[in-house]
Amino acid sequence: MTQQPIENYLKQMTLEEKIDQLLQLAVPFFEGARTEGEITGPMQELGVSEETVRNTGSVLGLSGAQEAINVQQAHLKKNRLGIPLLMMADIIHGFKTIFPVPLAIGCSWDLSLAERSAEIAAREAAVSGVHVTFAPMVDLVRDPRWGRVMESTGEDPYLNSEFARAFVRGFQGRDLRNDTSRVAACVKHFAAYGAAEGGRDYNTVDMSEWRLRETYLPAYKAALEEGCEMVMASFNTVDGIPATGNRRLLRQLLREEWGFNGVIISDWGAVKELIPHGAAADEKEAARRSIEAGIDIEMMTTCYMKHLAELVKTGVVEEKRIDEAVLRILQLKEKLGLFDNPYRGADPEREAEIVFCEEHRAASRELATKSCVLLKNEGVLPLRRDQSIALIGPFAQSGDILGPWSWQGSTEAAVRLYDGLVAKAGASRIVVAEGCGIEEADDRRLEEAVAAAAGADVIVLALGESSEMSGEAGSRGDIRLPQAQLALIERLAELGKPMAAVLFNGRPLDLHGVADRVGAVLEAWFPGSEGGHAIADLLYGDVQPSGRLSMSFPYAAGQIPVYYNHFNTGRPKGAPDAQIRYVSQYLDMPNEPLFPFGFGLSYTTFMYSEPELSATVMTPEQPLTIKVNVTNTGSAAAEETVQLYIRDIAGDVVRPVKELKGFRKILLQPGETQEVTFEITEAQLRYHHSDLTYSSDAGEFVAFVGPNSRDAAGVRFILQK
Repeated sequence: MTQQPIENYLKQMTLEEKIDQLLQLAVPFFEGARTEGEITGPMQELGVSEETVRNTGSVLGLSGAQEAINVQQAHLKKNRLGIPLLMMADIIHGFKTIFPVPLAIGCSWDLSLAERSAEIAAREAAVSGVHVTFAPMVDLVRDPRWGRVMESTGEDPYLNSEFARAFVRGFQGRDLRNDTSRVAACVKHFAAYGAAEGGRDYNTVDMSEWRLRETYLPAYKAALEEGCEMVMASFNTVDGIPATGNRRLLRQLLREEWGFNGVIISDWGAVKELIPHGAAADEKEAARRSIEAGIDIEMMTTCYMKHLAELVKTGVVEEKRIDEAVLRILQLKEKLGLFDNPYRGADPEREAEIVFCEEHRAASRELATKSCVLLKNEGVLPLRRDQSIALIGPFAQSGDILGPWSWQGSTEAAVRLYDGLVAKAGASRIVVAEGCGIEEADDRRLEEAVAAAAGADVIVLALGESSEMSGEAGSRGDIRLPQAQLALIERLAELGKPMAAVLFNGRPLDLHGVADRVGAVLEAWFPGSEGGHAIADLLYGDVQPSGRLSMSFPYAAGQIPVYYNHFNTGRPKGAPDAQIRYVSQYLDMPNEPLFPFGFGLSYTTFMYSEPELSATVMTPEQPLTIKVNVTNTGSAAAEETVQLYIRDIAGDVVRPVKELKGFRKILLQPGETQEVTFEITEAQLRYHHSDLTYSSDAGEFVAFVGPNSRDAAGVRFILQK
């Protein structure tokens, strides 16, 4: 057991020691470190003294078990009270075994595999000395220009919430103290970071409180309801105030209204960034605003260290604000068992056995196959083993398939697409040529690709974005494939051969020049360590494509934001009495996305019966059920994701045209029919009213069941109250 109650540590600490406990520094500051850590922001001359480092509460970016042991050991020798460090890192979609990026995982619609991926990431991270991961990111995203959409699971509040719960369960398990193979989770970025204007990272967010509560907050709340231990404040403004200094957001909503009593941490450098935001005149004011707002840990700036003691001594800040922050940090250390076992989980021998083991790689492969989405197929796929294949494109033999936030992953160890195809059909049937770089073209490479493709039965194009083109600070105004790759497609199309495109990218793309020129499109995202094997499994039909989009693909960037759960407007396009011109529409493109939320193809086909309700009237006490028969009308066994949507016809505030309320994944053999039933409860019909109360209204609703948000059949019912 712990040698003394946590409160006793607090009582023995000087004011300066308490303030230093609120500081998080990167690995290079600490004795025993052997790496430079993972530096994601501008490294500054922080003016940190040796005494401050001795009293610092947490460290960011450790890279292995022995380093974690060394740093902790050195720290405990120097810390006056023997208070251990919290060791944190960005374990976003895997530690060394890299899984598909979270947006891809969202496209699996597989909560159990998502939870398993987080459990494996936690196991590898924990044995390597990590205590806390800065995940899951549950920001709702509707603008694919924003590079960090790859970190989210998509555009839907319900689906994001379900994945948030799954990731937290996977990372944390049920008992952090005794299960040292798990890590504490930190949900981010609170709040609404995904709504940055123009899709530009770190940019302003401005929305009504109604929109915030109805659409953006549910996934954060779901993570906290699942027991998530930490929250990271976002870089952006909320109601004109940066989240890091937003008392109403953090202290009133998060702590008082939601009852969260865990640790809140700033993002990298965000406390000091209150100054360029224009929300603080200097570092002293930034420190005051952040501690009063509720930020417990300041990451990689030193406003607290430099100014909190003076602010306390002059009576500007109450010392109890410091005390409550320190106590929350100590409580998390106690919950992780660090006072009894400061080297918690770190084990170099076990690390060598567990990290990147075959079991974990197999799980990565399985999730990658579930995460890829077949967007188009005109009979080109699946490939046959007797066909000769020309594998063309900058990703044909590239290891850059892990994606952003895979800092411990190895691109050298990643399975390339070429290797995956060779494992299926043999090297004699695969000819490979780069054709162009990701953004660079030259005639020599182009003609080599044409020559390679001329003798092949099928062309497989390996195209996409480099990992640097998405992720943090990876915003793009033009989300088409680079021109060099579009030119490659155009030139190869002249050969008149069947072509399939495999896309590696971290965001939905504008697919003009791709989807209109090739016979098949497989969206592979950044598929992770086993990507080449997983994609080959799908291309050859050894595994059926089952991924379904969790974020819409725009027809063109000019539509953005384009998402399925939009409002109807007073002049909706396509209404029976609508005029041709004076409706809500573009004159030069459709309103609808190219590929909608929930969409995805298989190598088989499914037929849905008309949905049937158990009754046409429901009450709060008496739910309804809706059922539909789904038949596999093709020749291959495959998984289908049956989706339930509901529309509220008239409300106190306008309601979306559809909202996802449930889904079921079913496996059907050829010719097999399965009845799928959903329960519809009054709770599913609740929403935030104009006064921000949360309830349902009596009236008419439509329930839709189908394979995606566009192609769903509806039936009406009434809620009586």
